[in-house]
Amino acid sequence: MSTAIVLFRHDLRLADNPALHYACKTCDSVIPVFMWDPDALKPWAPGEASMYWKHQSLKSLDASLRQRKSRLTIAKGDASEVVPDIAKKAGATLVTWNRRYEPKAIDADKKLKSKLQDADIEAQSFNGALLSEPWEIQNKSGEHYRVFTPYWKACLREYEISDPLEAPTISSPKKWPDSLDLDELKLEPTIDWAGGIHDAWTFGEAGAHELLDTFLDETMAEYNSSRDAMAEVGTSRMSPYLANGEISPRQIWHAARMADESKSESYLRQVVWREFAYHVLYHEPHTTDKPMRAEFAKFPWKKDANALKRWQQGKTGYPVVDAGMRELWRTGYMHNRARMAAASFLVKHLLIPWQEGAKWF
Repeated sequence: MSTAIVLFRHDLRLADNPALHYACKTCDSVIPVFMWDPDALKPWAPGEASMYWKHQSLKSLDASLRQRKSRLTIAKGDASEVVPDIAKKAGATLVTWNRRYEPKAIDADKKLKSKLQDADIEAQSFNGALLSEPWEIQNKSGEHYRVFTPYWKACLREYEISDPLEAPTISSPKKWPDSLDLDELKLEPTIDWAGGIHDAWTFGEAGAHELLDTFLDETMAEYNSSRDAMAEVGTSRMSPYLANGEISPRQIWHAARMADESKSESYLRQVVWREFAYHVLYHEPHTTDKPMRAEFAKFPWKKDANALKRWQQGKTGYPVVDAGMRELWRTGYMHNRARMAAASFLVKHLLIPWQEGAKWF
């Protein structure tokens, strides 16, 4: 009986999960594995609010798997060492995962694929995070885009978005590998400061679709005007669900088109902004911590720890900035327009490097 291992990282869902779908179609049994390897993303490892969310999402994913008589195996460490060992002990002949696009994550996945191939284990990766791969959209010169509007127009011309995949039937192995307990990852804070985040959200795949349905039914028709109203719920609030892969951009694209194709374009343009960010990151990996334009590396930034702390805590004295930062502190989320105002204030008024803001967000 053939066995496959499916790695879960930033794709904590069962539907429209190409790596899971392929493994279930190819092998007789499937072992879902959450691989916690935070070193692969340093120095941009997730912050405490992100880790709290991931803990809740993993609980939801495991519950969904158990409803299907499967379960989530949890592992921690260097994936290139841990995953081949799990595969060997489980007798797996295939390991699948959905691709990541951060520079260090790409390097980590290349290393993992090489180790698996050395062990005569097939490794297959898929696009489970984007509408198109970063290398698929090019300008007329065959180069990547650096400006959003022409990228967006090219996407409208070239995107052919296939239908999302249904959640597959998952066949369990006769014997499960050893697993860590979720609490052993220590993703939740030792001091319970996350009550506001917990109260503000319904975590997991089902929560993502419930919130999206509400947005499509009640808000999308007025999105073009309501999205700028920071004191109202005028946006979809899909960003944390996309970040954890509890919903895919392909699912959002098709759901929005089906709900109201004539009024979906303004919203889907914002979804493609996310695509564009990955497009730029893939082609210009230095932008994780350096400016796209080299001349800005010489900008005379200030070091002001007190001003940075006041900004982080929402105590600058500028109401719109402080409201946005306090929303972030309370709920783990802030409105995009508030985020733009807060980020602009940090770099243009306080003259503090943008990297400090990125660390806090």
